[in-house]
Amino acid sequence: MNIQIENLDEITLIDLIGDLDANTAPQVQERVLPIAQTSGKILLNMAEVPYLSSAGLRMLLHLYRQVGENKGKVVLVALVEEIRETMEVTGFLQFFDTYETLDKGVEALVNDK
Repeated sequence: MNIQIENLDEITLIDLIGDLDANTAPQVQERVLPIAQTSGKILLNMAEVPYLSSAGLRMLLHLYRQVGENKGKVVLVALVEEIRETMEVTGFLQFFDTYETLDKGVEALVNDK
């Protein structure tokens, strides 16, 4: 798993590259959850995540809760169809705003006051 983090004004952009599973979820959680404590707006780019396991879903739920505790917001962009379907069936999509492109996700967070 490759994790790239970039700050865009008040938004923290996190690019995940690779499978998000039991082997990589702890690594992502270790890098991303501390950001959720200090950043109000997180954009998680999932374009390069071909697989998401239940461990990955748990990590996303932890992120959602952490950001929510700090009155922030997390947005997911560019979900592959298989991951979108998994998140929809499990009810996880109700927790996140999702957008097809990075630009639309950034725009949504910029306009979220």
